[in-house]
Amino acid sequence: MNRKLGILLAAASIFAGCGDKTSEISGILENPLPRQYIFLQELKPNELLNVDSAIVSEDGSFEFKRKVKFPSFYLLKINQNNFLTMLIEPGEKIKMTSHFDSLNYPVAVIGSKGTKLIADYNRLLIKTRNKISRLNDIYNSNSGRPDVAKVIDSLDNLGDGYLNDMNRFAKKYIDDNLTSLATIPVLYSQLTQEIYILDPQKDLSYFLKVDSSLFKKYPEYGPVIDLHNQIKEMVAYYDGKELAKPNPGERNVAPEIALPSPEGDTIKLSSTRGSFVLLDFWASWCAPCRTENPNLVKAWNLYRNKGFKIYQVSLDKTKEAWIKGINDDGLDKWIHVSDVSYWQSIVVPLYNIESIPANYLLDKEGRIIASNLRGDALQRKLAEIFK
Repeated sequence: MNRKLGILLAAASIFAGCGDKTSEISGILENPLPRQYIFLQELKPNELLNVDSAIVSEDGSFEFKRKVKFPSFYLLKINQNNFLTMLIEPGEKIKMTSHFDSLNYPVAVIGSKGTKLIADYNRLLIKTRNKISRLNDIYNSNSGRPDVAKVIDSLDNLGDGYLNDMNRFAKKYIDDNLTSLATIPVLYSQLTQEIYILDPQKDLSYFLKVDSSLFKKYPEYGPVIDLHNQIKEMVAYYDGKELAKPNPGERNVAPEIALPSPEGDTIKLSSTRGSFVLLDFWASWCAPCRTENPNLVKAWNLYRNKGFKIYQVSLDKTKEAWIKGINDDGLDKWIHVSDVSYWQSIVVPLYNIESIPANYLLDKEGRIIASNLRGDALQRKLAEIFK
């Protein structure tokens, strides 16, 4: 399933029955740079189409006029990191005010209900992302402390709370605006590059709500048709296939894994039988994983001579990034394997992995005895085993 918004926005040619109407986009930017350009881009299938540009006046004003046949998504853009997502309807006269360096955080938007809805949602999303960024800063400034594991646990709890708050807000936003096309980008919004606000499986009912409401109102609109087809795929996927999910309480034997090491040798998980093994899923792009890695190094140093092994599986996209992550974090002491296939890795459905870091602790027979042990919890469990 492709979650990219661009695919959902493909379909200009499918919209029918709408005549050209001129929409106007104007605004005031506070403290602009001299002769600063501002750009208007239309979201097309898997691309951004530059449709117009203007020089911001000395007083901060700018204006665009665009013939619009159907509701369309646009970006009002200063640069790659400074833009406002807009949902423009035919004939709208949109006025906005913003600080020059924060278009995505406008002071005011009038004349476009869809654009205002998106701006209101993004405002809270940006605040939440900034909170997550501050958590990373706190970790970086405390990574050398002897009690860093406690710091990690505390930061993880705060991060989970921020995600849960954003998840609740997204659901209320959808319930309050079910007939608006502005709900489409909310379905696919992300807190980080790896973490989606809404989980397609756990929150499937909200995908269904949006699909039902919009398909009834816009049965011939391309973005809605694409969304409708994708939701059908989601339902078929989650209803028609029960993923294997190890249950630690039943002491199941962990499913076999046989993947290449960085050197190209295939190493089986079963080759570690006879030792207590931490089966750990991670990736170099995963900040929480990198935060937890020092705890794994600590565990390895304490118990490696007592029959403890680590079998670490990466969901990296490239071999280069994977190996760099291993070297940068000092993880070259234990077993590493990966098919470098990101979320398409064969281990994802095999272990029902929904997020990382994730881990399973295996006994000497390869049976699962605990899962998702981090920080002090991992240290306590290993101390109990090797006492």
